[in-house]
Amino acid sequence: MSAAPSNYDPEKNLNLEDSDGNNNEPKRAWTTRFVDSFKRDPNAHVLKSTQETTNPRNPRDFDHLAAAERTANSGLATKLKGRHLQMIAIGGSIGTGLFVTSGAALSTGGPASLVIAFIIIGILMFCTVQALGELAVLFPVSGSFSAYSTRFLDPAWGFAMGWNYAIQWLVVLPLEIVAASITLSFWPGANDTNKAAWVTIFLVVIVAINFFGVRGYGEAEFVFAIIKVTAVIGFIILGIILNCGGGPNGGYIGGRYWKTNNVPPDYAGYLMGQAPGSIRSGAFNSGFKGLCSVFVTAAFSFAGTELVGLAAAESANPRRTLPTAIKQVFWRICLFYIVALTIVSLLVPYGDDRLLGDSSEDAKASPFVIAINNAGISGLPSVMNVVILIAVLSVGNSSVYGSSRTLTALAEQGQAPRIFAYIDRKGRPLVSIIAASLLGLLCYVVAGGQGDANTALNWLYSLSGLSSIFTWGSICLAHIRFRSAWKKQGHTLDELAFRSQVGVIGSWVGFILNCLVLVAQFWTAAWPIGYGTYTASGIAQNFFLAYLAAPVVILFYIPYKIYYRTPFMRTKNMDLQTGRREIDTPALIEAEREEKMRLPKWKRIYKIFC
Repeated sequence: MSAAPSNYDPEKNLNLEDSDGNNNEPKRAWTTRFVDSFKRDPNAHVLKSTQETTNPRNPRDFDHLAAAERTANSGLATKLKGRHLQMIAIGGSIGTGLFVTSGAALSTGGPASLVIAFIIIGILMFCTVQALGELAVLFPVSGSFSAYSTRFLDPAWGFAMGWNYAIQWLVVLPLEIVAASITLSFWPGANDTNKAAWVTIFLVVIVAINFFGVRGYGEAEFVFAIIKVTAVIGFIILGIILNCGGGPNGGYIGGRYWKTNNVPPDYAGYLMGQAPGSIRSGAFNSGFKGLCSVFVTAAFSFAGTELVGLAAAESANPRRTLPTAIKQVFWRICLFYIVALTIVSLLVPYGDDRLLGDSSEDAKASPFVIAINNAGISGLPSVMNVVILIAVLSVGNSSVYGSSRTLTALAEQGQAPRIFAYIDRKGRPLVSIIAASLLGLLCYVVAGGQGDANTALNWLYSLSGLSSIFTWGSICLAHIRFRSAWKKQGHTLDELAFRSQVGVIGSWVGFILNCLVLVAQFWTAAWPIGYGTYTASGIAQNFFLAYLAAPVVILFYIPYKIYYRTPFMRTKNMDLQTGRREIDTPALIEAEREEKMRLPKWKRIYKIFC
């Protein structure tokens, strides 16, 4: 790192003294300070690595040592607190995947497939986040996902994973803004308003939040997560009451809808156009292929969980706050996904046509809203719809954060245009935020009601379809390779501030499950349910809409690999020092362990899980 100017205050990121040593702060206008905050941070420049300056090589050779150094010293603001990370971990990925798309999964695979798939993907996610937690606590570096692939796997794969993740979030922003406008159509008054007005409001709000920096993102997600978590817990309690016959319409339900064709003729679904007694029910629908289809939907529902690792680079003390946040993921998986969806599966049969909806963002297709409507509770569906709207905006907020930080990390590693590495005096990756925000303008194309534009955005969305699967698999594999290098270079596990609770075995389980999801997605994409009724062009279109991300990743990886001749990282050559925030980590770890041993027994047990 280059030395900061003598008159530079790192706390306020502003020059407080003039050349004569006089304090100018009281004289400066607020507007001047505001404008200056967008200037490049003079303390965010990183010196070239020794290898770059003393041993010039072929410019096509990728210098992974310099890349590691830059991501470790990015200049991003470190203002996220423990409560921010905990709520990002607990509620960060609760969105339309849980509230809306789970209905389509229930319709496709049946209640048993829904619960089984989410349990299996929950195990995958738990193993992945544990591996990510160990890496992120030890190396809280900018753009952690691609940086870990670059450092421990292959720089070319890191390049592919970085752009894969950036594209995933870049295309999500306009789609989530449009989803928010569709969600508003639940209310007749809002439906009569031009959607362009709503998307303008949502876009301005999301962009404004991110221009407040990482603290703005953290505070917004803290509030959003509290609302979402409260809503899910409230629904679980309500669902148990309704299942036991405590709703206005009464009647004990139990496990009736898990039995084949056991829906009573007075089921509320017939009011939506289905004939009384015609609604199908049962534990499974479409057999094993239906289960495989739900695997993919479940994986998409967990997308965003890994953001807690990306936020580690902007946490004030990741060594203390990140482990607690990582442990919270287990409870979110169990409580907010498994328990909530089990109750949903008891309240809504898979044959209800309302589950299909007009689009994946249609709030009327939410099984949560359908269950409340069936119970005859007036007013509450609107409350649930507000929660869905907040969840959609939360995902849009995360999309700007995730894409901007990933673009910045890619630029710092020399894998994207250097301008994206611009970080201002408030620690914001300014150019990357602007680029992500500008892509959000695509939402106006859909707001105009153009059918061709909808088709174009569907193809854009397909780019992000498998992005999370590739990201999670890479995290698990990077952790496996890191542990191998850690042992080979003479380190012990006692030196790690946080260890994955499932260890290397858990990472192997997570990696294998990610591979199986890719196989299941390929099968259901190439041979969809009812593929005999598809035309050849229909099957081809269905395949690429579901699997487009895979060839895109390959197109990023192979040319980069060939041009830069990047090596597969060997354990003896892996850099295990750059980016470690505390020099005396062993002493700190030992002090923390002694402190923990002095805690009451009940609290020590509590700390294991939370």
